[in-house]
Amino acid sequence: MKKLFGTDGIRGKVNTYPITPETFLHLGKAVASYYKSQHLDTRPLIVIGKDTRLSGYMLENALTSGILSMGMNILAVGPLPTPAIARLIKSYNGTCGIMITASHNNYINNGIKLFGPNGYKLSDNAELQIEKIVFDKTINKPHTNTAQIGKAYRIDDAKGRYIEFAKSSIKSQSLKGLKIVLDCANGAGYSVAPMIFKELGADIIKTSCEPDGFNINKNCGSMYPHNISNLIQLHRADVGICLDGDADRLVILDSKGAVISGDRVLAMCAMDYRDRGKLAKNTLITTVMSNIGLTKAMTEKGINVETTDVGDHFVIRRMREGGFNLGGEQCGHIIFMDYVTTGDGIISALHILSMIKRKQKNISELANCIEEYPQILKNISIEKKIPINEIPELQKTIKKCERIMGEDGRVLVRYSGTENVLRIMVEAKKHAMAKDNIEKIVKTANQIL
Repeated sequence: MKKLFGTDGIRGKVNTYPITPETFLHLGKAVASYYKSQHLDTRPLIVIGKDTRLSGYMLENALTSGILSMGMNILAVGPLPTPAIARLIKSYNGTCGIMITASHNNYINNGIKLFGPNGYKLSDNAELQIEKIVFDKTINKPHTNTAQIGKAYRIDDAKGRYIEFAKSSIKSQSLKGLKIVLDCANGAGYSVAPMIFKELGADIIKTSCEPDGFNINKNCGSMYPHNISNLIQLHRADVGICLDGDADRLVILDSKGAVISGDRVLAMCAMDYRDRGKLAKNTLITTVMSNIGLTKAMTEKGINVETTDVGDHFVIRRMREGGFNLGGEQCGHIIFMDYVTTGDGIISALHILSMIKRKQKNISELANCIEEYPQILKNISIEKKIPINEIPELQKTIKKCERIMGEDGRVLVRYSGTENVLRIMVEAKKHAMAKDNIEKIVKTANQIL
């Protein structure tokens, strides 16, 4: 069992284990040691990026020291979106990539995401091997001579490389005539995102693009999309785009400031791909969190839907296994595998804007392609993650609710992979039914946990 890595890298509160300079020093050594053990022909090279959290400077320096001490070189590219780091590994012929980020969490948290030479997140086995090295005390012994110490380079053209790559994903199609409210969550996309949309000709009203180290995701971005509703209406914008802290996912709003659900975005992208003969194996990959309405609508339109466990890495794993090219999560991770190896909020937005231009329809018309069941989500903070199948009282309540709803609803109870939180989802044909049943489950969970 992994001790450091969760479902999406390592994450936690800054200056509390494992998000400490000491641990990150050992992580840097461990990552370098792991890749040096792969018997590479050339001196290994690691690309390091970060989001805009103040703690990123501290953690980057700790990682850098550990990596250099083991004889590996570093390309430091500064604040850039997570998917940019995945792309730049290939662009610079790197050995691996490290993104210092806590994604949608606030500034008191931080963490890392690791990518291999192919731009994909590391496998569970690779993460386990790195963990073993971290906890191996011999790593503190002398490990390389002075002449073999690595060197760190600050790269200035990384931003430009990603900007051109992102634009090329829609063949630099003109977005002239579209007015966009863009919320960058004061995060990693604050600089590149406005430049990309502006260079393609869109009229941009930007907000939350002034990071100060503390305001990342603070009442902005994909966690607070309704905060730009007034701006959208005030400026009579065609669409609103909210990125999260590391810009690997997005939330879309229509011209009235209403949020377009992630499932609707997946549906419209799948239909657009199908219409253009681009949907590999006529299949969309999503997770168990996706609405029943998505599956029903896609089935009616002749599109297959496969579901995975929650987490974009599960979606990507299935896409790679099956040779699929479109997938994503309800929360806004969308993977266009023909272009990227991970979720990319900016490239996803570009494809949606391109669709609006090509089809000459507004976002509301495009999104009106599925009928969603009412879905209610509740989060409960917990101290310890007791296996759900070992909590008989909770199991009993869940089964009772499932019997009441029958085929007209479902229950999903799971632990967050990145936080000490129990997530409860109830979906039913009627909102009142969903509300009544989730209240029963939440009450039981609170009594026990």
